[in-house]
Formats: sequence, C-alpha cells, structure tokens
Amino acid sequence: MSRYLIEVKKVKKNFNHKNGLVEIFKNVSLGVKAGDLVALVGPSGSGKSTFLHLLSFLDKPTSGQILFLGKDSKNFNEDEKDEIRRRKISIIFQDNNLLSDFTTMENVIMPLMIRGEDYKSSLIKAKNVLKDVHLSERKNHFPSELSGGEQQRVAVARALITEPELILADEPTGSLDRKTAGEIFSLFLKLKSKNRAIIYAT
Repeated sequence: MSRYLIEVKKVKKNFNHKNGLVEIFKNVSLGVKAGDLVALVGPSGSGKSTFLHLLSFLDKPTSGQILFLGKDSKNFNEDEKDEIRRRKISIIFQDNNLLSDFTTMENVIMPLMIRGEDYKSSLIKAKNVLKDVHLSERKNHFPSELSGGEQQRVAVARALITEPELILADEPTGSLDRKTAGEIFSLFLKLKSKNRAIIYAT
C-alpha cells in the first residue's frame, strides 16, 4: 500500500494551439498523504486549475504518472474514475457549478442522493454541514437568490458532505470576504485534523 493518497510523478502537460504548442508545466512531482493541506500558489494562467483537473481525472497528463492509493490512473476506465469522484474525491470549482433549479439544501444533498444514500440521514448531514458554513437560514434559497460568497459556501458544503478522502479546491475563497474566507479555511483545518487531504489553488 502506498504511503501517499495521491502521487504525481514527472507529469508534463501540453496543449496544441493554432499558434503552436503550449507547455503548461513539465516534470512536476508531488506526494500528498492523508491529513496534508497543500496550497498551489501562482498567478492567473499559471496552470493551477489544469493541475487540479489532472488530479481529479477530468483530464490526462501528456506524460508522467498520477497514482491514487498506489494505483496508476492510466489503468482507470471512465466508470472507475466516476466512482472515485463519487466516493473519495470532492471538487470545489472556481465557478461553483451549482444547479440553478435546485435550492441550497437540494444542491448540497445531491451528491448523497447520487450515491443512493438514505434520504433522512442525508438530510441530517446536509443540515449539519450548512450550519458549519453559516447557511442554515439560506437552505430554501435558489442560487440566483444568493450572493457570490454564499454560492461559494454552498459549493464548499456540497464538497464536504460526502466526507471525501481528498478535496480539490480551485480558489475556494476568491469571492469571499476576509472573515468568511477565514471561516472556510478553518473548516479545511478541521478536515486536516480528521485525516482528510486538501489541495487548493490560490
């Protein structure tokens, strides 16, 4: 069994563009263990989001290896990748990706419904996680009725409810005020103490 939850070995990523080959990064190696809190720091356009997409198996590296729990992701089929994202990895996207026709509560509870979990116990989990992100009073609001910061907190709650082993967060506090950003970061520290791994771009 690998000592790393996820491991990146000499990964390279290129894109073909009409003006020529664009090299995003090369020879990147990284090992992340349960309980690690890792920041990807860099200016806009430096490849942070691309790197998170590789770690979530939404994209493939040009070369190199990405191992999850010691297994090479090259050997995962699409169903296996979907199952890993359902059970072990949660993603907080930069643009929230909330479902506009569903309330805050429905957006948060959705991952558990997709997994086929019991509705009553899922509802209790959703209420608890909404309390953690200070959105209990917004549970029946639709995304269009929430501020940008509130929408981001819904996205964080949705990621936390599945109790994943790995959380990938793409600038999760970018649209939040300093106080709320601090509260979200405190949540990440709690997860770290529960042996969850968090990788976030900032």
